Amino acid sequence: MDPTAAITPDTFSPITLFLHADLEVKLILIGLIAASLWSWSIILDKAFRLNALSRAASGFEAEIDSGKPLEEIASAAGERPSHALPRMLQAALTEWREARAKGLLSGEQGDTQSAFLVQRIDRVLDSVVARESQRVEDGLGSLAIVATASPFVGLFGTVWGIMNAFQSIALSKNTNLAVVAPAIANALFATGVGLAAAIPAYIAYNKFSTDAGKYAARLEGFADDLVTAIQRRIAEQRRAA
Repeated sequence: MDPTAAITPDTFSPITLFLHADLEVKLILIGLIAASLWSWSIILDKAFRLNALSRAASGFEAEIDSGKPLEEIASAAGERPSHALPRMLQAALTEWREARAKGLLSGEQGDTQSAFLVQRIDRVLDSVVARESQRVEDGLGSLAIVATASPFVGLFGTVWGIMNAFQSIALSKNTNLAVVAPAIANALFATGVGLAAAIPAYIAYNKFSTDAGKYAARLEGFADDLVTAIQRRIAEQRRAA
């Protein structure tokens, strides 16, 4: 019988390669497919989340630049805003109002208390920035794991599959290309799946890491602007006193 008679284009389709793979290689392929689906869920979540955060930040910064009173903007954001920028604004104004209501910014200790107020606001804002940055970066570690581990896992599946393929070829004592090719293709399929899982995860990890860094820098810049605004208010109050 012609050994090439059973070879068709469907012989090298992904489904056929998976079905004809060894059990160990099948388990590796299933793990790689699951890792790929996991990484894609993170990619889609991060894409929508970072886009939404960026739009919200741009809208809030535009409102700040409109010249409205900060108290009015903070009040319009509600009691528990979901975005970090209005939370930072509310936190800074809360510290300012409390210090002013207690009269800490006037009198002989006014300069010292003013410095303490600025330090306190700076720490509060740094805490918000740190928590928000950590929340934005959540999931990036998983993308890094998929990006770095998947090629090696796929390569392991390929090595295992080739060993079994050579063993089967040796037992059958048939080195015809029509016999060797499907077995080798089954083994190499694991490497292909590993790369298919790793490449999107690697690209997404680098992009989202950059976007998260830019967003954190944006929060830090806004925090610096808030501290400057509070210092300006303190100076105006000291001059008026």
